[in-house]
Order: sequence, then C-alpha cells, then structure tokens
Amino acid sequence: MKVLLLKDPKDKDSGPDPYIKELGLCGLEATLIPVLSFEFLSLESLFEKLSHPECYGGLVFTSPRALEAIKICLKENSKKEAWSKSLKQMWNIKPTYVVGKATASLVEEIGLTPQGEKCGNAEKLAEYICSREKPNSSALLFPCGALKREVLPTVLREKGIPLESLTVYQTTQHPDLQESLSSYFSQQGIPASIVFFSPSGVKFCLQHIQKLSGDVINHVKFAAIGPTTAEAMEAAGIPVSCTAGSPTPQDLAAGVHKALHTQNC
Repeated sequence: MKVLLLKDPKDKDSGPDPYIKELGLCGLEATLIPVLSFEFLSLESLFEKLSHPECYGGLVFTSPRALEAIKICLKENSKKEAWSKSLKQMWNIKPTYVVGKATASLVEEIGLTPQGEKCGNAEKLAEYICSREKPNSSALLFPCGALKREVLPTVLREKGIPLESLTVYQTTQHPDLQESLSSYFSQQGIPASIVFFSPSGVKFCLQHIQKLSGDVINHVKFAAIGPTTAEAMEAAGIPVSCTAGSPTPQDLAAGVHKALHTQNC
C-alpha cells in the first residue's frame, strides 16, 4: 500500500529518510513531496543576540528551521570563531529547551546540550520550562518562525517567565508543490494514506489533494504527525484516522500501519 508524506526530505547527506525507512519496514511504500519553502530573516539581529548570552537565561527552540538560521550565521568565519571560542561555552551553562528529537539533534550539531526533547509539543514543553524556571528571571531567547503558535509564549507569560521572541524565518509554499502532487497522482494513483506534518501543509495541499482525488478521497486514511497538525486537519474538515503518539518515524509508522489495517487508530 502506498503512503504519501507531505514533508521535506531529510538532508541528502544523512542517508535515507527515516520515515520512508520505518514505513517500509511495515510493508508500506512511502513517497515524500516537499510542501514548504523557508526564507530566513533577521540573521544579523539573531547573531547579535547570540553574542550576548549574559543577557539571557537560556534558549528555546520549537523548530529545526530556527537552528538552520543559526547554522547559516555560523558559516561566516568570524562568527564561527566567536561561537567556538567563547559563546558556545557561555550558552552551555544555560538551558537549551527543545521540542522533539529532530530539533535536539540540530542543537547538538552546534555544540549545545538540549533538554525537553521528549515533550513532543509546545504545550508540554511550556509545562517543562515552567517546572524549571523561576518567574521574573532573565528572559529566554526564542528564535522562531513567523507562523509560530502562541501556546508556549502564553503559558510562560501567565507564569511570569520572560520570553524574548525573534522571527528568524517565514514559511511559504514550495514552488514545485502543485506540479509534484499532480505528477504523483497521475503516476502512482491515489495513496492509501496521506500524512500531514504541519498546519501549513494542510493549508497549502488540501485543495490540490481534494481536486486530484475526487470522490475516492473518502477512502484515504489521513494521518497527522502530532496534535497541532491534527487540529488543523479537523478544522479543515479532514477526518483524522491517526495521530502519531510522538513525532517520530517509529510512532508514525505504527499508527499508519494500524489505521490501514483496522477502522480506527
């Protein structure tokens, strides 16, 4: 059975995409179609803030893209040197809070130690941060996307924990999305399951998928990588057959496999 994954492929130099691999182990033939493009913003401002760890109580990352923004900054030799010589060590004595394993592994790549990766979503991470931070302490620096949800900032604000947000990327539709979807449906047919990985994916893909699937769309099992995406799907009128227990390839593969072999997940 075929599964369509509406997500960006993993970096080409790091081996096969883990989601395709896990679904393959369940006997499912998965295909990726990139949905999003990212434009990075305010990189000078980001590095200026990173250059003053003494002004902050720690870092918060809820997206791998925020780490990509930092990695772009560190491509400049002078910034890379400043990071290696002192900034990295100064940040490492402060907490770096993250959602999910993908973000955690990118934090490790820049030499920091992540915590909170098992939280899996912004709500749980906010609770985790509140259990460790004192009200009215130094602000946590939160590099984020233009479409960030307000859950984490709201919870921290209610608990009196200062958070300084900086928008470092914005999300747009991938330029090849419509063509890629048309090509997939004409060559592979309608998949048994379609997996959304973000609310933006729902926004950019749903209309095309409805058009390409016609009435057969009622037979497709729709899956979500997490509760936020599931909410966006339900709001758009998509029946959610399965939400991954945590945003990992293993949990998603298990959920999709179960949804395709039983009526409920």
